Amino acid sequence: MKCPLCESTSYYKNGRRNDQQNYLCKNCGKQFFEPALPHSLEGDLLANSNGHTKLSMTDAAELSLVKNLPEEKITEKGLGSFNFKLAEELLQMILSPDWLESSVFSQLFLKIQQNNEIKHKLKTGISLLLLDAENLKLDIDSELFLASVCEYPLQVKIAFANWKNPSIGKQDIELYNRGYQLLHVPEGKNSADAKMIAFGACVLRSYPTVKEILVCSSDGILNHLCNELQNQGLIVYWVRRQGQNLHIDNRNTGKLTHYSLSMATKVTSFEKVIDPIQDLIKTEEESINAKLNSLVDVATLFQETCEINIKHNLNQPEQEKSISVVDNSFTESIKDQEKQEDLTEISNRETLDKLLLKIIQDIQTKSPKTKLSVSKLGSELQKITRESPNSIIEKLNLGSSFLRYLKSSPTFTLKANGKEYEVTALFSE
Repeated sequence: MKCPLCESTSYYKNGRRNDQQNYLCKNCGKQFFEPALPHSLEGDLLANSNGHTKLSMTDAAELSLVKNLPEEKITEKGLGSFNFKLAEELLQMILSPDWLESSVFSQLFLKIQQNNEIKHKLKTGISLLLLDAENLKLDIDSELFLASVCEYPLQVKIAFANWKNPSIGKQDIELYNRGYQLLHVPEGKNSADAKMIAFGACVLRSYPTVKEILVCSSDGILNHLCNELQNQGLIVYWVRRQGQNLHIDNRNTGKLTHYSLSMATKVTSFEKVIDPIQDLIKTEEESINAKLNSLVDVATLFQETCEINIKHNLNQPEQEKSISVVDNSFTESIKDQEKQEDLTEISNRETLDKLLLKIIQDIQTKSPKTKLSVSKLGSELQKITRESPNSIIEKLNLGSSFLRYLKSSPTFTLKANGKEYEVTALFSE
C-alpha cells in the first residue's frame, strides 16, 4: 500500500475511523484509509486461493487494474514494476486534441488501417497468376502493375513451360527468385497451354480462398480457361501482349487496361488524353496571339517611323544634280552596243559573218586561252539574235545546219576535238 499523495510506502497506523483503519504518511503527513477490495476481485481471490497464498490489499488493487490489459503491456519483471502514473501520462498524451490532429497520428492511423485491410483481404480472398512462360515474358515492373490492377493481394504465382528448352534461357532462375512456382511440361505443341487449362479448371481445390486470376498468355486457346473460371465465380483478367503493350482484359466487366512494356508505365486512355491536348493547344494559341500582337506593334512603329522620314525628306530643299562627265571609253561602249543592236538584224551572209567574227573577237579578248566550240558560238549568237543558229541558216538559205555552214565558209576554220569542233576565224591567225 502507498500514500495516495506522495506514493510513499513509509506510514504507520493512526487509529480507526468509522470502523476503518486510519494511516498517517511519515513522508508528507497525509492521513488515508486502507483501500477497499472490490467484490469481484475478492471473489476471484477466494476462488483461486489454495489457502496458502498471501496477497496484500495494495497488490490486489493493482491486480484489478492490470487484469484487462494486453499481455504484451505486462513486463517480465512482474506486476510490481507496472507504473500506473506513466501509463496515465501516456494515455493523456495520446488522447490529447493536439496529438489526434497531428500528421504523425494520421500516418499511424492510415498504416494501421491498411494493415487491417490487408489482413482482412488475406482472410477473405487472394489473387493468383498463371503464366505461360513460353508465350509471354513478364518483368518485375509488369508484374507489379498487374498486382496493382487486382483488388486482392497477389499471393500465388505459377509459371508453366518446358524448362529444359534452351530457348527459355535463365528465365526459370529469375522467376523462381521472384517467388514463382515452376511447373514443368514435356515438349510438344500447346503443351503449356493444356497444362494451364487442366490446372486452372480445378484451381479452387488447391486454393479455396482465390478470388481473382490473371491468365497471362496470348494464345487464343486459353479463352476456354477464362470462360470456365468465370463460370466458377472468379474475377478473370486475360493478359495478352500486342506489340510493345500489354492488354489486360477484365472478362467480368469488359474493362481494358493497357501497359507499355517499353516505357514501363500505364498507357492512358484516349479520353484522359484529350483534356491535356486541349490545354496544350490553348496555351499554344495564346502564345501565337501574343507573338502576333508583338509583330503588329513593331509594324505600326515601323510605319510611323517611315512616315516621319518621308515628311522630313519632303521638307528638305531640292539639291542641284551634278552631271558627270562621260569619258571616251563609256562613249565607245555605247557606240559598240549600237553597232551590236544593228547586227542583230541579219539579212544576208555578210551580216552573219560580221556578227560571228565580233562574237569570236570579244571572247578571245576576255579570255585569250579559251577554245571556242561550235555549240558555244551558236549559244552566244542565239543570245544576241534571239533565234537559233539553224533557223537563221535556213531563213537565209545558206545550208541545212549551222555546222555545215561553218565548214563551207572560207571565213572560219573548224578543228575536231573529240565530239566537238573548235572554231577559229581567219583574222586571228
